[in-house]
Amino acid sequence: MEDPSHTDSGSVEKIAAPTLQLHVTNACAVWCLQVPAGFAADRFGGKWLFGGSVLLSSVVALLTPAAARIHIGLLTSLRVLSGLGDGVMVPAMFALIARWSAPQYRSIVVSLVFSGMDAGIFTGFLLSGVLCDYGFAGGWPSVFYVFGMVGCLCSGCWFFLSYNSPQTHPRISTAELDYWKKVIGAGDLESHPQTPWRDIFTSVPVWALAVTFFAVVWLYILFASCLPLFMHDVLGVNMTRNGELSTIPFIGSLLALTVTGVLVDWLRSPGRLSTTFVRKLVCVVGFTVSGIAIVSAGYVGCNRTLVTMAISVAVAIASLNYLTAAANPLDLAPLHAGKIMGLTYAFGNLGAIGGPLAVGALTSEQSTRSEWQRVFFLTAAINAVSGTAFVVFGSGERQSWAD
Repeated sequence: MEDPSHTDSGSVEKIAAPTLQLHVTNACAVWCLQVPAGFAADRFGGKWLFGGSVLLSSVVALLTPAAARIHIGLLTSLRVLSGLGDGVMVPAMFALIARWSAPQYRSIVVSLVFSGMDAGIFTGFLLSGVLCDYGFAGGWPSVFYVFGMVGCLCSGCWFFLSYNSPQTHPRISTAELDYWKKVIGAGDLESHPQTPWRDIFTSVPVWALAVTFFAVVWLYILFASCLPLFMHDVLGVNMTRNGELSTIPFIGSLLALTVTGVLVDWLRSPGRLSTTFVRKLVCVVGFTVSGIAIVSAGYVGCNRTLVTMAISVAVAIASLNYLTAAANPLDLAPLHAGKIMGLTYAFGNLGAIGGPLAVGALTSEQSTRSEWQRVFFLTAAINAVSGTAFVVFGSGERQSWAD
């Protein structure tokens, strides 16, 4: 039985459908530029692509309140523009990681980078609820103004401090440059080889990774965008409390990512286990445990503590899948990591489109517990299929066409 106490002036129910529609619009725009961005990042470097995408999204955030007041068409156009910028971000990031991380520590590096996303979601959920209720400019607009200004500041620092590779850094010492050439290899550090598109598009491990990314992104979007709807509609949580509870699962993810990155690189170090075995083991554990946890969240009644615990376990363990999927392009072909990430993440972003659509369709009547149970079962089934595909067809070894 649903908690009847969910009555607050900023009713989520009034904005749920438009919010999901705008999210789908953004995800479609993200999808468009993944592969071209990966090619450009591997070829020319990721500095300006990544920093530019952050700046663009920040400017869009600053303009969003005004656009929302003017016309829905203008707001939708801004979401498309933001999505185009976001589509560049991840492939550009992996072109940079490939040239700024030692192969034996790439799981750690990826885990640290992506833990920043969890930290951002944690901060966003926590502050957004407070700003909606108590912020300036009418409440909710202050969310966009605050995060837009922070993003502009961060992008300015990025342009000043970051470089495409150790080779292009003007202030790097000779000793550090020699270190990078030694651990990465002068060839991997400096070369930009022709893209083996045929080999990439026909690679079974690449497509196994793409299927894995679909489940990873589906689960991530479910938690990041749809979790507040579940908290409100089923548990009766108001906006401020919603923001607080929605942050808790991402604290667990933040901690799990950091610890797992260290553990994974220790397990696959020389003399222990192969990279392929470790990637598949982590993937199986992540998909299995997170699937069980998310289904259980629909069956623990209206006890907010138990629901939050179940979802926290699901999010924390699901971070193992994200780590596996994110590090795998660097295993397969580091010189083409941006392109592989672009291709597989583009396929994965179909989950960012399908997830909100599925939530909208399955909870369209009254957004009850039983309807959300169907959402959670569907998510667990996607986990099972994707995990099986990666175990059977995935790989953690450098491919023959990688050079």
